[in-house]
Amino acid sequence: MAAELDTRTGILVISGTQGAGKTTVASMLARRFARGAHVSADVLQKMIVSGGEWPEPSTSDRDDRVHGEAGAQLRLRVRHMCMLGRSFYEAGFTPVLDDIIIGGGLDDVREDLQGVPFYFVMLRPSLDVVRERELGRGTRLFEEWEWLDEVIGRTPRVGLWLDTSRQTAEETVDEIMRRAWDEALVVPDMAVTR
Repeated sequence: MAAELDTRTGILVISGTQGAGKTTVASMLARRFARGAHVSADVLQKMIVSGGEWPEPSTSDRDDRVHGEAGAQLRLRVRHMCMLGRSFYEAGFTPVLDDIIIGGGLDDVREDLQGVPFYFVMLRPSLDVVRERELGRGTRLFEEWEWLDEVIGRTPRVGLWLDTSRQTAEETVDEIMRRAWDEALVVPDMAVTR
């Protein structure tokens, strides 16, 4: 007999560096709910078919805010991710959103999800594990995006932070289901800026 699906509602936001397993975990997590939806920032980014610009260290300031066209596009992506998440939530779904939400980006998510209960989970595998995973997939994206780990280290410790270095995606989802409802809630008055 299959396990019963969870009926709890709220918006779950899964973050982490490039290669941390966000998309895999978010998709698996959404399937644990009776009415689950997965909103992937990767899918939203692919909607930009020309003129897309990516954040890089030179476009970030000392407060870890991305500026210029790359910052405007990142802000647009987060806004749309949150709009979709809110829409699914208001329709009775438990949406799971995934993106690299770090530094000042957490303030953007709080602004866009104001008035809606959301649970923030940061996946934090070691850089060695991220490199190994990427090489196992035949990619080397960590070389271009490793700088994000430093920004994550400066991101305010809000919600649930998990070292997923020694976990399978299934084990990570199990731990999120066990702990997020008690430990990951971002309360409206919780300050996240430094």
